[in-house]
Amino acid sequence: MTQSTGPDDLAPEDRKIITLARSARARNGVPEGAAVRDETGRTYVAGTVSLESLSLSALRTAVAMAVASGAKSLEAAAVVSAEDTVPDADRAAVRDLGGPSAPVLLAGPDGSLKSTVAAG
Repeated sequence: MTQSTGPDDLAPEDRKIITLARSARARNGVPEGAAVRDETGRTYVAGTVSLESLSLSALRTAVAMAVASGAKSLEAAAVVSAEDTVPDADRAAVRDLGGPSAPVLLAGPDGSLKSTVAAG
């Protein structure tokens, strides 16, 4: 299910969402940054939300922002994290809006791609 891909193999649109996710992580000083691209090419960027009454991963926050903005589907998602896997709950959020084949790119804090998994 996991495919490693070199940075030269990435489409420019996928490199862009990794860059946006990395920027959100750095700018907000949070454990994760994420970005999703909808069916029209619009992007939604978020960081981890950690409040006393609300905790959301960066990816679930980005998906929620897309839904709240009227996105009908997702083309791709990216997460920048020190973790080595994308949690099932995060992939499920992408799957709900993008379908089971929507790609979820996982990159390290330096922006290098670790893996690409299908949301489903």
